[in-house]
Amino acid sequence: MTPAPPPASGAVRGGLFAFSAYLLWGVLPLYFLQLAPTGPWEIVAWRIALSLVFCLLLLTVLRAWRPFLAIVRQPRLLGLTALAGLLIYVNWQTYVYGALTGHVIETSLGYFINPIVTVLLGVTVLRERLRPVQWIAIGLAVAAVIVIVVGYGSFPWIALTLAVSFGVYGLVKKQIGPSVDAVSGLTLESLWLLPVAVVQLVVVGVTTGLTMGANGSLHTVLLLAAGAVTAIPLLLFAAGARRAPLTVMGLIQFVAPIIQFGIGVWLLHEPMTLERWIGFGLVWVALVVLSVDSLVAARRRRASVSDVTEPV
Repeated sequence: MTPAPPPASGAVRGGLFAFSAYLLWGVLPLYFLQLAPTGPWEIVAWRIALSLVFCLLLLTVLRAWRPFLAIVRQPRLLGLTALAGLLIYVNWQTYVYGALTGHVIETSLGYFINPIVTVLLGVTVLRERLRPVQWIAIGLAVAAVIVIVVGYGSFPWIALTLAVSFGVYGLVKKQIGPSVDAVSGLTLESLWLLPVAVVQLVVVGVTTGLTMGANGSLHTVLLLAAGAVTAIPLLLFAAGARRAPLTVMGLIQFVAPIIQFGIGVWLLHEPMTLERWIGFGLVWVALVVLSVDSLVAARRRRASVSDVTEPV
Protein backbone atom coordinates (compact mmCIF):
# COMPACT_ATOMS: atom_id res chain seq x y z
CA MET A 1 0.00 0.00 0.00
CA THR A 2 1.28 3.46 -0.85
CA PRO A 3 1.25 5.96 2.00
CA ALA A 4 -1.36 8.70 1.94
CA PRO A 5 -0.02 12.06 0.79
CA PRO A 6 0.50 14.64 3.49
CA PRO A 7 -2.20 17.28 3.97
CA ALA A 8 -0.01 20.00 2.44
CA SER A 9 0.30 17.99 -0.76
CA GLY A 10 -3.46 17.56 -0.93
CA ALA A 11 -3.99 21.28 -0.36
CA VAL A 12 -1.57 22.13 -3.18
CA ARG A 13 -3.39 19.77 -5.55
CA GLY A 14 -6.68 21.26 -4.47
CA GLY A 15 -5.41 24.75 -5.18
CA LEU A 16 -4.24 23.67 -8.64
CA PHE A 17 -7.62 22.06 -9.39
CA ALA A 18 -9.46 25.21 -8.31
CA PHE A 19 -7.08 27.48 -10.22
CA SER A 20 -7.64 25.40 -13.38
CA ALA A 21 -11.41 25.67 -12.95
CA TYR A 22 -11.37 29.45 -12.56
CA LEU A 23 -8.89 29.79 -15.45
CA LEU A 24 -11.30 27.91 -17.73
CA TRP A 25 -14.25 29.98 -16.51
CA GLY A 26 -12.23 33.12 -17.16
CA VAL A 27 -11.73 32.39 -20.86
CA LEU A 28 -15.30 31.18 -21.47
CA PRO A 29 -16.33 34.44 -23.22
CA LEU A 30 -13.80 33.73 -25.99
CA TYR A 31 -15.27 30.25 -26.46
CA PHE A 32 -18.84 31.54 -26.69
CA LEU A 33 -17.84 34.22 -29.19
CA GLN A 34 -16.39 31.50 -31.45
CA LEU A 35 -19.87 29.93 -31.63
CA ALA A 36 -21.34 32.78 -33.72
CA PRO A 37 -23.88 32.85 -35.32
CA THR A 38 -25.39 30.61 -32.63
CA GLY A 39 -27.49 32.69 -30.23
CA PRO A 40 -27.56 32.51 -26.41
CA TRP A 41 -30.79 30.50 -26.19
CA GLU A 42 -29.51 27.75 -28.47
CA ILE A 43 -26.06 27.71 -26.82
CA VAL A 44 -27.53 27.21 -23.34
CA ALA A 45 -29.91 24.52 -24.60
CA TRP A 46 -27.05 22.54 -26.14
CA ARG A 47 -24.98 23.22 -23.03
CA ILE A 48 -27.64 21.55 -20.86
CA ALA A 49 -28.28 18.58 -23.15
CA LEU A 50 -24.62 17.87 -23.89
CA SER A 51 -23.63 18.31 -20.22
CA LEU A 52 -26.14 15.57 -19.41
CA VAL A 53 -24.65 13.30 -22.08
CA PHE A 54 -21.13 13.98 -20.80
CA CYS A 55 -22.13 13.26 -17.20
CA LEU A 56 -23.92 10.03 -18.12
CA LEU A 57 -20.75 8.87 -19.86
CA LEU A 58 -18.73 9.79 -16.76
CA LEU A 59 -21.10 7.85 -14.50
CA THR A 60 -20.61 4.82 -16.75
CA VAL A 61 -16.83 5.11 -17.03
CA LEU A 62 -16.39 5.73 -13.30
CA ARG A 63 -18.93 3.03 -12.44
CA ALA A 64 -20.72 5.53 -10.22
CA TRP A 65 -24.31 4.55 -10.97
CA ARG A 66 -24.90 3.06 -7.51
CA PRO A 67 -24.34 6.32 -5.55
CA PHE A 68 -26.31 8.20 -8.21
CA LEU A 69 -29.32 5.88 -7.82
CA ALA A 70 -29.04 6.18 -4.03
CA ILE A 71 -29.41 9.95 -4.37
CA VAL A 72 -32.43 9.56 -6.66
CA ARG A 73 -34.25 7.66 -3.88
CA GLN A 74 -34.00 10.65 -1.49
CA PRO A 75 -36.75 13.25 -2.15
CA ARG A 76 -34.99 16.01 -0.17
CA LEU A 77 -31.83 15.72 -2.25
CA LEU A 78 -33.86 15.58 -5.46
CA GLY A 79 -35.64 18.79 -4.51
CA LEU A 80 -32.39 20.56 -3.69
CA THR A 81 -30.77 19.47 -6.98
CA ALA A 82 -33.83 20.75 -8.85
CA LEU A 83 -33.46 24.14 -7.15
CA ALA A 84 -29.72 24.13 -7.90
CA GLY A 85 -30.51 23.34 -11.53
CA LEU A 86 -32.90 26.29 -11.78
CA LEU A 87 -30.32 28.66 -10.29
CA ILE A 88 -27.48 27.48 -12.52
CA TYR A 89 -29.79 27.81 -15.53
CA VAL A 90 -30.44 31.48 -14.70
CA ASN A 91 -26.70 31.94 -14.24
CA TRP A 92 -25.76 30.24 -17.52
CA GLN A 93 -28.40 32.03 -19.59
CA THR A 94 -27.48 35.44 -18.18
CA TYR A 95 -23.75 34.83 -18.62
CA VAL A 96 -23.99 33.67 -22.24
CA TYR A 97 -26.32 36.55 -23.08
CA GLY A 98 -23.85 39.01 -21.54
CA ALA A 99 -20.87 37.48 -23.34
CA LEU A 100 -22.58 37.62 -26.74
CA THR A 101 -24.05 41.11 -26.44
CA GLY A 102 -20.94 43.10 -25.54
CA HIS A 103 -21.26 42.96 -21.74
CA VAL A 104 -18.22 40.86 -20.79
CA ILE A 105 -17.01 43.59 -18.42
CA GLU A 106 -20.36 43.51 -16.64
CA THR A 107 -20.20 39.72 -16.32
CA SER A 108 -16.83 40.12 -14.62
CA LEU A 109 -18.40 42.65 -12.22
CA GLY A 110 -20.95 39.99 -11.28
CA TYR A 111 -18.27 37.56 -10.20
CA PHE A 112 -16.31 40.28 -8.42
CA ILE A 113 -19.46 41.06 -6.40
CA ASN A 114 -20.28 37.40 -5.79
CA PRO A 115 -18.17 37.00 -2.58
CA ILE A 116 -19.95 39.99 -1.07
CA VAL A 117 -23.34 38.53 -1.99
CA THR A 118 -22.24 35.29 -0.33
CA VAL A 119 -21.47 37.20 2.87
CA LEU A 120 -24.90 38.88 2.73
CA LEU A 121 -26.59 35.51 2.28
CA GLY A 122 -24.78 34.29 5.36
CA VAL A 123 -26.41 37.12 7.32
CA THR A 124 -29.93 36.96 5.87
CA VAL A 125 -30.31 33.20 5.47
CA LEU A 126 -27.89 31.53 7.86
CA ARG A 127 -28.17 34.24 10.55
CA GLU A 128 -24.42 34.68 10.74
CA ARG A 129 -22.95 37.68 12.52
CA LEU A 130 -20.68 39.92 10.49
CA ARG A 131 -17.49 41.53 11.70
CA PRO A 132 -17.29 45.34 11.33
CA VAL A 133 -14.76 45.05 8.50
CA GLN A 134 -17.19 42.86 6.54
CA TRP A 135 -19.88 45.54 6.88
CA ILE A 136 -17.40 48.08 5.49
CA ALA A 137 -16.81 45.83 2.46
CA ILE A 138 -20.56 45.49 1.87
CA GLY A 139 -20.99 49.27 2.12
CA LEU A 140 -18.26 49.81 -0.46
CA ALA A 141 -19.92 47.31 -2.83
CA VAL A 142 -23.29 49.06 -2.49
CA ALA A 143 -21.61 52.40 -3.16
CA ALA A 144 -19.99 50.91 -6.28
CA VAL A 145 -23.35 49.79 -7.69
CA ILE A 146 -24.83 53.24 -6.98
CA VAL A 147 -21.93 54.95 -8.76
CA ILE A 148 -22.34 52.70 -11.81
CA VAL A 149 -26.13 53.21 -11.92
CA VAL A 150 -26.04 57.01 -11.46
CA GLY A 151 -22.87 57.79 -13.38
CA TYR A 152 -23.10 55.27 -16.21
CA GLY A 153 -26.85 55.62 -16.61
CA SER A 154 -27.78 51.93 -16.60
CA PHE A 155 -28.64 49.35 -13.97
CA PRO A 156 -26.07 46.49 -13.96
CA TRP A 157 -28.74 43.78 -14.00
CA ILE A 158 -26.45 41.24 -15.68
CA ALA A 159 -23.82 41.60 -12.96
CA LEU A 160 -26.31 41.45 -10.10
CA THR A 161 -28.21 38.50 -11.61
CA LEU A 162 -24.96 36.56 -11.98
CA ALA A 163 -23.83 37.41 -8.44
CA VAL A 164 -27.13 36.53 -6.78
CA SER A 165 -27.85 33.38 -8.80
CA PHE A 166 -24.37 31.93 -8.23
CA GLY A 167 -24.38 33.01 -4.60
CA VAL A 168 -27.70 31.26 -3.88
CA TYR A 169 -26.51 28.28 -5.97
CA GLY A 170 -23.50 27.98 -3.67
CA LEU A 171 -25.81 28.19 -0.64
CA VAL A 172 -27.98 25.35 -1.99
CA LYS A 173 -24.90 23.24 -2.74
CA LYS A 174 -23.78 23.85 0.84
CA GLN A 175 -27.13 22.48 2.06
CA ILE A 176 -26.62 19.41 -0.13
CA GLY A 177 -23.13 19.00 1.31
CA PRO A 178 -21.14 15.81 0.75
CA SER A 179 -24.33 13.77 0.25
CA VAL A 180 -24.17 14.41 -3.51
CA ASP A 181 -20.89 14.01 -5.39
CA ALA A 182 -19.97 16.43 -8.17
CA VAL A 183 -20.80 14.16 -11.14
CA SER A 184 -24.13 13.00 -9.70
CA GLY A 185 -25.07 16.56 -8.79
CA LEU A 186 -24.37 17.97 -12.25
CA THR A 187 -26.15 14.98 -13.83
CA LEU A 188 -29.31 15.63 -11.84
CA GLU A 189 -29.18 19.38 -12.41
CA SER A 190 -28.85 18.83 -16.17
CA LEU A 191 -31.61 16.20 -16.10
CA TRP A 192 -34.03 18.60 -14.41
CA LEU A 193 -33.22 21.23 -17.05
CA LEU A 194 -33.53 18.90 -20.05
CA PRO A 195 -37.22 19.82 -20.72
CA VAL A 196 -36.23 23.51 -20.73
CA ALA A 197 -33.45 22.76 -23.22
CA VAL A 198 -35.83 20.83 -25.49
CA VAL A 199 -38.37 23.69 -25.47
CA GLN A 200 -35.66 26.23 -26.27
CA LEU A 201 -34.34 24.14 -29.16
CA VAL A 202 -37.85 23.73 -30.57
CA VAL A 203 -38.56 27.48 -30.32
CA VAL A 204 -35.23 28.41 -31.90
CA GLY A 205 -35.77 25.78 -34.60
CA VAL A 206 -39.16 27.14 -35.68
CA THR A 207 -38.12 30.80 -35.47
CA THR A 208 -34.55 31.56 -36.49
CA GLY A 209 -33.47 27.97 -37.20
CA LEU A 210 -30.92 25.78 -35.42
CA THR A 211 -27.25 26.32 -36.27
CA MET A 212 -25.95 22.88 -35.23
CA GLY A 213 -24.35 21.34 -38.32
CA ALA A 214 -25.20 24.32 -40.53
CA ASN A 215 -21.98 26.36 -40.28
CA GLY A 216 -19.14 24.03 -41.09
CA SER A 217 -17.40 21.19 -39.29
CA LEU A 218 -15.31 23.38 -36.95
CA HIS A 219 -18.39 25.22 -35.69
CA THR A 220 -20.17 21.90 -35.16
CA VAL A 221 -17.26 20.47 -33.17
CA LEU A 222 -17.06 23.60 -31.02
CA LEU A 223 -20.79 23.48 -30.32
CA LEU A 224 -20.65 19.76 -29.50
CA ALA A 225 -17.88 20.53 -27.02
CA ALA A 226 -20.31 22.62 -24.95
CA GLY A 227 -21.02 19.70 -22.64
CA ALA A 228 -17.38 19.08 -21.76
CA VAL A 229 -16.65 22.82 -21.58
CA THR A 230 -19.45 23.12 -19.02
CA ALA A 231 -18.75 20.01 -16.96
CA ILE A 232 -14.93 19.95 -16.72
CA PRO A 233 -14.44 23.24 -14.78
CA LEU A 234 -17.32 22.33 -12.44
CA LEU A 235 -15.69 18.98 -11.68
CA LEU A 236 -12.28 20.62 -11.21
CA PHE A 237 -13.85 23.13 -8.86
CA ALA A 238 -15.50 20.37 -6.82
CA ALA A 239 -12.18 18.51 -6.58
CA GLY A 240 -10.41 21.68 -5.49
CA ALA A 241 -13.05 22.66 -2.92
CA ARG A 242 -12.70 19.28 -1.20
CA ARG A 243 -8.93 19.66 -0.79
CA ALA A 244 -7.97 23.34 -0.59
CA PRO A 245 -8.55 25.53 2.49
CA LEU A 246 -11.39 28.06 2.31
CA THR A 247 -8.94 30.95 2.45
CA VAL A 248 -7.17 29.64 -0.65
CA MET A 249 -10.48 29.14 -2.48
CA GLY A 250 -11.51 32.66 -1.49
CA LEU A 251 -8.42 34.17 -3.13
CA ILE A 252 -8.37 31.94 -6.22
CA GLN A 253 -11.98 32.79 -7.10
CA PHE A 254 -10.84 36.21 -8.36
CA VAL A 255 -8.88 34.60 -11.22
CA ALA A 256 -11.99 34.24 -13.43
CA PRO A 257 -13.36 37.80 -13.19
CA ILE A 258 -9.87 39.29 -13.58
CA ILE A 259 -9.43 37.38 -16.86
CA GLN A 260 -12.95 38.30 -18.00
CA PHE A 261 -12.31 41.96 -17.20
CA GLY A 262 -9.08 41.88 -19.20
CA ILE A 263 -10.83 40.24 -22.15
CA GLY A 264 -13.61 42.83 -22.11
CA VAL A 265 -11.31 45.85 -21.84
CA TRP A 266 -8.24 44.94 -23.89
CA LEU A 267 -9.41 42.29 -26.36
CA LEU A 268 -13.03 43.24 -27.04
CA HIS A 269 -12.54 46.98 -26.36
CA GLU A 270 -15.80 47.40 -24.48
CA PRO A 271 -16.38 50.96 -23.19
CA MET A 272 -14.88 51.68 -19.76
CA THR A 273 -15.99 55.14 -18.67
CA LEU A 274 -14.70 57.06 -15.66
CA GLU A 275 -17.83 56.09 -13.71
CA ARG A 276 -17.18 52.43 -14.42
CA TRP A 277 -13.56 52.73 -13.30
CA ILE A 278 -14.70 54.36 -10.05
CA GLY A 279 -17.36 51.68 -9.52
CA PHE A 280 -14.96 48.84 -10.21
CA GLY A 281 -12.33 50.53 -8.03
CA LEU A 282 -14.75 50.58 -5.09
CA VAL A 283 -15.54 46.89 -5.64
CA TRP A 284 -11.84 46.01 -5.75
CA VAL A 285 -11.18 47.92 -2.53
CA ALA A 286 -14.10 46.08 -0.93
CA LEU A 287 -12.67 42.74 -2.03
CA VAL A 288 -9.21 43.59 -0.69
CA VAL A 289 -10.78 44.52 2.64
CA LEU A 290 -12.85 41.32 2.66
CA SER A 291 -9.88 39.12 1.70
CA VAL A 292 -7.53 40.62 4.31
CA ASP A 293 -10.21 40.25 6.98
CA SER A 294 -10.76 36.62 5.96
CA LEU A 295 -7.03 35.85 6.17
CA VAL A 296 -6.71 37.54 9.57
CA ALA A 297 -9.75 35.68 10.90
CA ALA A 298 -8.42 32.35 9.63
CA ARG A 299 -5.04 33.01 11.27
CA ARG A 300 -6.75 33.83 14.57
CA ARG A 301 -8.81 30.63 14.40
CA ARG A 302 -5.67 28.56 13.81
CA ALA A 303 -3.93 30.30 16.70
CA SER A 304 -6.84 29.66 19.05
CA VAL A 305 -6.99 25.99 18.07
CA SER A 306 -3.23 25.72 18.62
CA ASP A 307 -3.57 27.28 22.09
CA VAL A 308 -6.34 24.86 23.03
CA THR A 309 -4.52 21.75 21.80
CA GLU A 310 -1.07 22.72 23.10
CA PRO A 311 -0.04 20.40 25.96
CA VAL A 312 0.30 21.98 29.39
